[in-house]
Amino acid sequence: MEKINTAALFDLDGVLVDTETIYTEFWSEMDRLFPTGTPNFAHVIKGSTLPSILSNYFPSEADRAKVVELLKEQEENMRYVIFDGVIDFLEDLKRHNIPAAIVTSSGDKKMTRLFATNPGFRDYFATVITDSDVKRSKPDPEGYLLGASRLGCAPERAYVFEDSYAGVEAGRRAGANVIALATTNPRETLIEKADAVIDTFVGFSVADMIAVSKP
Repeated sequence: MEKINTAALFDLDGVLVDTETIYTEFWSEMDRLFPTGTPNFAHVIKGSTLPSILSNYFPSEADRAKVVELLKEQEENMRYVIFDGVIDFLEDLKRHNIPAAIVTSSGDKKMTRLFATNPGFRDYFATVITDSDVKRSKPDPEGYLLGASRLGCAPERAYVFEDSYAGVEAGRRAGANVIALATTNPRETLIEKADAVIDTFVGFSVADMIAVSKP
């Protein structure tokens, strides 16, 4: 594969689509119904794949089955609202011939629903990495390394957009330039973890992205 100069790798929830509040409420309710004993559980698991969450926090097979059932119901009725500024930035990437990928801990069925309810959105991404493509959940860098590889980009030339601590750490471990979105966690908690922090994609451009580099 011909090597490209740079690429943009995006987490999904809390970065491209405004769903993190919904997931926080859902997982807080799961912790109430099936106590995990983990303080701040709904935030601790952000960025983790469903198999990782189930195996690490729900030892009962019956509880795991119920959580999966409730999550399926939740996601089937969820509205996937794309954040303001996202499409404009994706269009700017397209104008500059910079390929993009989604690297998410979400499953394939959810992605099918997302793209079905947002026609044309899938076309902005050269590849989509889901939980079925990786063996290790974030903060392991496997997903971002795979995304960069599929796009033909060296990881250190890629830009990762994340909102969760685990996701930011995954991007850093991959060796990429990491831009954090302060949509889920406070800006001040992300500043030392990422190479740059932005509040929104509104007004953000490819030139702004390229200006970011690792220390």
